[in-house]
Amino acid sequence: QVQLVESGGGLVQAGGSLRLSCAASRATFISYAMGWFRRPPGKEREFVAAISRTGGSTNYADSVNGRFSISRDNAKSTVYLQMNSLTPEDTAVYYCAADLYGTGTSVGRSYDYWGQGTQVTVSA
Repeated sequence: QVQLVESGGGLVQAGGSLRLSCAASRATFISYAMGWFRRPPGKEREFVAAISRTGGSTNYADSVNGRFSISRDNAKSTVYLQMNSLTPEDTAVYYCAADLYGTGTSVGRSYDYWGQGTQVTVSA
């Protein structure tokens, strides 16, 4: 069992930045590829970004590519999502997820554990 706790969400103006963090409970963090997903108001969950177990490979949704950056610190069992140039369309609950022995897929059902989410609201 892996517990994931997201933090760093909040209210920001359009054009601003936020950095989300997701801390994992397991010392075997390196065994997990990590992903970020989001659920905009009234919409389905969607993929945002993912990172391989070593951090050597990343994967982004087209809507965030060039604005968001995913990274991880395996010594701290933490994955980050740096979000720049935010727009109101980025407003959502953001979730981190862990995929045991995964490669960093965009497919949500591949992930084994999920955090409870953190709200990001971008005002116009």
